[in-house]
Amino acid sequence: MAEPLLDIRALDARYGDFQALFGVSMRVEAGQVVSVIGANGAGKSTLMKCIAGLIRTRHDAILFDGAAVGDVPAYEMVGRGVALVPEGRRLFGSLTVEENLLIGGQLGRPGPWSLERVFELFPILRERRNFAAPSLSGGQQQMVAIGRALMSNPVLLLCDEISLGLAPAVVREIYARLPDITASGMALMIVEQDIVQALAAAQQVYCLQEGRVVLEGRSASLTRERIAAAYFGARSAHGAA
Repeated sequence: MAEPLLDIRALDARYGDFQALFGVSMRVEAGQVVSVIGANGAGKSTLMKCIAGLIRTRHDAILFDGAAVGDVPAYEMVGRGVALVPEGRRLFGSLTVEENLLIGGQLGRPGPWSLERVFELFPILRERRNFAAPSLSGGQQQMVAIGRALMSNPVLLLCDEISLGLAPAVVREIYARLPDITASGMALMIVEQDIVQALAAAQQVYCLQEGRVVLEGRSASLTRERIAAAYFGARSAHGAA
């Protein structure tokens, strides 16, 4: 069996004395779409920050493209081909849409994504290219955040809560673009609270609860009811402990 693009092995993560992740193990194959679902406080964003290099962890807890990177800083992870679309978008408010996008390409990694390609993916951004980022709607700002990450030409794109706070129609529009994003073979890892979206978008699904993986499997074999049972069962078990 070929080595996965991303191999997470018994990952623990802490904020000072508070432990947020407990022995989390996951795999992402090249070109695969993986959804990580769970309620607020499940550890999903912490997981993304660990992969992106924003939180340092044990050196061999995360392997990317065969190399141990658990303690590699974020700027180096971008250079290796990992890009994060952070929760809350985190755009530069003093810059225009185009300037925000161009920042994503500063490292000059080779690949198919350019300013023109992002405008083809999200045509509304071409129309708004000279607008200040805060003047855009929430959905348009999310498109800028995704485009900025794509401009770094990653091989693994991490999307943290891309549907949070957006209208259902906007969420559907963004998810409809995902096949265009992954068409070049890019792997995609999506943090999502919406079970329906998570199952529809991904080949593999992991369910996190209180920092632990409580369910995993191919999306075709999982149901909303099974995921809900694992989620609530885990909460009851941990509460009883």
